[in-house]
Amino acid sequence: MGGILIQCQDVWKNYGSQRALQGLSLQLESGKIVGLLGPNGSGKTTLIKILNGLLTPDRGLVLVDGQEPGVYTKSIISYLPDKPYFAGWMKVTDLFDLFEDFYEDFDREKADHMCRALQIDEGQRMKALSKGTKEKVQLILVMSRRAKLYLLDEPIAGVDPAARDYILTTILNNYNPEGTVLISTHLISDVERVLDEVLFIQYGQVIRQALVDDIREREGKSVDELFREVFRTVPFGGGEW
Repeated sequence: MGGILIQCQDVWKNYGSQRALQGLSLQLESGKIVGLLGPNGSGKTTLIKILNGLLTPDRGLVLVDGQEPGVYTKSIISYLPDKPYFAGWMKVTDLFDLFEDFYEDFDREKADHMCRALQIDEGQRMKALSKGTKEKVQLILVMSRRAKLYLLDEPIAGVDPAARDYILTTILNNYNPEGTVLISTHLISDVERVLDEVLFIQYGQVIRQALVDDIREREGKSVDELFREVFRTVPFGGGEW
């Protein structure tokens, strides 16, 4: 097993009077696929944006590969946001050119291969693609990098159930095995088969961190069953932060 890749210690983040993270602490090692699981509004997206350097915590320590989020950490993180962010006029091949120029660890051959496997025409403009195909293109871009940390915010939420298995298999087979994948999702039963470890997050705190095999062996439950048991009585409202 690898060393500590992510370290968060007593991390707080507020949006005005709303508290997104409150004293969150965790450690994650290299070489794992980890599920970041919690109801809407629990702080999952806020945590991912802080790790990615898009948000700054109000207080607390955040380290990725031993450094605070900044120029270095951006070079080793491959980030899939929960919303499309590319211009509609760009062709798929334009995006591949952009990533090839911008990221030294981008593997163009791998991207081309995944496009062919998903039957995506690289000459198509983004605005001409369906919502699900756009999300597949973004996933291809993210997974074609040899990153140390992959941050995936709801990677299968917008695709049809038939495509989910292929996408999860794509993640499983294409991430850097020396890196870590952190997947935020509410579709737990779909992603459970690829997870090594899970983080349950509630009210901006990690309330449980466990290996998936330990959950199955010690509690005799699937991750989905345990999640429903832990959160079924928790009242939540509003959207995700």
